[in-house]
Amino acid sequence: MYRRAATLALVIATAFLSAAPVSAEGTHTLPAPDRGSAPGDVCFYAAPNYAGASWCYRPFGYTDVPEQVHRKAASFESNADVTVYAIHWARPGECLYRTIWTGDRSTNWEWANRLDAVQSDRPSDCQPG
Repeated sequence: MYRRAATLALVIATAFLSAAPVSAEGTHTLPAPDRGSAPGDVCFYAAPNYAGASWCYRPFGYTDVPEQVHRKAASFESNADVTVYAIHWARPGECLYRTIWTGDRSTNWEWANRLDAVQSDRPSDCQPG
């Protein structure tokens, strides 16, 4: 039984690797994953129309956004099942927030140059922006 399972695993692995593209160095490469947001994510893109560098936030909690979309999130799409809040730090101690609803999306986001952080709780110390 063990030998049959091992043989089957080897056959499946060989078939999988033979279907993968081979690079000039002879190594196998796997196709890039789909860039679209997964269920539960809110994804931000550095270019309009969901293009360019991207980063996805999975609720819950607060997080600063990474450099690739920091103050340059030209588009976004939400597949989160909760409302999340984009945060802009206008100056120390002063912030604005923008509500991102479930299913919300924009191909040319007006907040592109404002995105500093994202969180799942409505910010009590920020003003709507």
